[in-house]
Amino acid sequence: MKTVKILSIVMTALLMVSCNKNGVTNLPLKTQIDSVSYAIGLSNGHQVRAGFEEINIDLFVQGLKNGADSTNILIESGKINPIIQTYFQKKQQEEAEKKQAEALKKAEEKFGENKAEGEKFLAENISKEGVETTESGLQYIVLKEGDGEKPTATSRVKVHYHGTRIDGTVFDSSVEKGNPFTTPLNRVIKGWTEGLQLMKVGSKYRFFIPQDLAYGAFPQPGGVIKPFDTLIFEIELLEIVK
Repeated sequence: MKTVKILSIVMTALLMVSCNKNGVTNLPLKTQIDSVSYAIGLSNGHQVRAGFEEINIDLFVQGLKNGADSTNILIESGKINPIIQTYFQKKQQEEAEKKQAEALKKAEEKFGENKAEGEKFLAENISKEGVETTESGLQYIVLKEGDGEKPTATSRVKVHYHGTRIDGTVFDSSVEKGNPFTTPLNRVIKGWTEGLQLMKVGSKYRFFIPQDLAYGAFPQPGGVIKPFDTLIFEIELLEIVK
């Protein structure tokens, strides 16, 4: 199989040997080694260009030569891999951030009205009787105050909850399922992590959670929760699981 692959590369090289970016070139491929050498360079150059459009061709060729004759001090000092990894990790992060920004822009264009409705709801709700507001913007009402311990941000808790959108649409409810929900507080939405730390075991609160403390622009696809939804949860803290 390796032989077939090499021969395939060689044939590709021979077919392309007469062409370059300026028109025609005539390379002196007199022996099989000449052809294979050129074919490997051609293949590697094509692959590198495909993944690294910004490449400096002259320095790439120089690096190839130095690598082949082991004169490049970067190889001997072990610095070559960190240089490559650092660049491509940064590039990958930049590309991911760009895609995230593009997706956020599309979501805002499509669901901007939903975001505005949530903000209006919270602005009106803040002055209603019994509503408390934290520094982050989380709003809540104490329905029943317990007398147990308060959890920390890393506690595992057992709760009953009932979640709706601001229009009353139920999207999830352990109460309706009849099964309490157990979770670490550092693995849920920010509104839960913050809100449940306000509660003592035995308490029941109603939380009004701004979209940025909930699922923001990217809730689970196909679910009832829409991008930028403000959420309402009634949560009863049953137990801190040891």
